[in-house]
Amino acid sequence: MAATTTPVRPHEGRLAGRAFAYWMANYRRVWRGTIISGFLGPLFFLVAMGFGLGALVDDGGLGGTGYVEFIAPGLLAAQAMQTAVGESTFPVMGALKWHRQYHAMLATPLGIADLVLGHVAFVTMRVAITSVAFAVVAVALGAIASWWVLAAVFAAVLTGLAFTTPVFAFAARQDNDSGFNVLFRFIVMPMFLFSGTFFPVSQLPALLEAIARVTPLWHGVELCRGLVLETATVAGSLGHAGYLLLWAAGGLWLAFASFRKRLVT
Repeated sequence: MAATTTPVRPHEGRLAGRAFAYWMANYRRVWRGTIISGFLGPLFFLVAMGFGLGALVDDGGLGGTGYVEFIAPGLLAAQAMQTAVGESTFPVMGALKWHRQYHAMLATPLGIADLVLGHVAFVTMRVAITSVAFAVVAVALGAIASWWVLAAVFAAVLTGLAFTTPVFAFAARQDNDSGFNVLFRFIVMPMFLFSGTFFPVSQLPALLEAIARVTPLWHGVELCRGLVLETATVAGSLGHAGYLLLWAAGGLWLAFASFRKRLVT
């Protein structure tokens, strides 16, 4: 698909709220379809793995923490990742290739920064909604008991943002869904399983443990778990948050570049 010639917009980025408003208006028509993937899926994992399998798992290696209490904050971070990736793949490619909402936005005073920031803000809002909903249910089920869950929700949103912007950059360069199949099967799913959500990464072989520790999900899981279990330190929390912010900022820079290459000549 050929890019369109678009003039440089002065003060680009100040109209991002208008792009956000479009995605919100669209979401009001389709929000019911997001309940299962964004909320019930992680909830089923919590019930099945935490209360089901957890009844058969001792607390060896968990420092005396019950298994359901161990995985609940991990799932909080993991569902933030899954929501962010899901909202940043096909919706972005669709807005470029099929429905062409981005092209329509560029026909208005909005610029590249406006449409990227507006859409990223919408995805962040989606991550926040699913994170709050999951946290409320986890507290109701007794899987989370600390008031620090409020801070953990913000940590989960930051985790989602660390995935949103790089996946935006990736999705903007795709012409079909083959790249997404690779992303989900060989990156997202392995991270979900092996980044500390269900067991400490210290139980992995040394090479896999080193790989797990550089993933943004591991940092998100550790940050959420440390806050919820009240074992976090200030230095450790700032380190995890800073690492996630680096991913988000680097991904945003790449997203701007990818969108300009795709939409502007």
